[in-house]
Amino acid sequence: MTTDTGTAVDHYDRLLAEHYTWMLGGDVHEVADRQTTLLSELGVAGLEDGGTAIDLGCGSGAQTLALVRLGFSPVIAMDTSRRLLDELVAHAQGTQAVRPVHGDIRTLPPEAAEPGTVAAVVCMGDTLSHLPAKEDVPVLLGHIGRALASGGHLVVTYRDLTAELRGTDRFIPVRSSNDRLLTCFLEYRDEDTVIVHDLLHTRTNGSWQQQASSYPKLRIASAWLAEQCRAAGLDVHRDAADSRGMRILHAVKP
Repeated sequence: MTTDTGTAVDHYDRLLAEHYTWMLGGDVHEVADRQTTLLSELGVAGLEDGGTAIDLGCGSGAQTLALVRLGFSPVIAMDTSRRLLDELVAHAQGTQAVRPVHGDIRTLPPEAAEPGTVAAVVCMGDTLSHLPAKEDVPVLLGHIGRALASGGHLVVTYRDLTAELRGTDRFIPVRSSNDRLLTCFLEYRDEDTVIVHDLLHTRTNGSWQQQASSYPKLRIASAWLAEQCRAAGLDVHRDAADSRGMRILHAVKP
């Protein structure tokens, strides 16, 4: 059993990437349907000529597929996991609009497009809180603000972990099925960071095995993130929690 604490990149490589799509419910296209509805409700849609979109932390492709459905082309899909990018390519089924990129989201926006040319950037599913340090957040938002065209959209979803849970409330069930069970435990390190301990049980031939892995996650307050967006030159149009406890921030470049 491995319990050492590494980076979010290490954590996904050694544990979560293999089970990521299962964690979402098992059907990427079903998740893409929900993301398409959310983005459409926010007014995020492709331009007449398609318009470039960037998916930061694309995972196995739910947001990328949603952006394609909304008419964006190209959609630059970036993730640190090659395994998840391979899944995305399989789910995209040869869609020419999708351009997968393996790399660091902190450097992608200025490398992927000229300033003022991107119609939409999404950073969803807690990707932002996986950054190594809190000071990386305003730097990334600055890159995004410069990359977006006038009227361009930024959509971020994340969990606000600033309110500290106590006792057994720190044990959070993620998902369970006949052959897998994933639970996480939160350990609060300081005002900016929480250590996430993921405990995965898998059953093979009637026998259960446990894997454990830990990584640091940023505690991002909603008011602070909105302030950083405004500092990056973006107008915040929505900042609220959804029914599953995820916060949704939608900002637009004037």
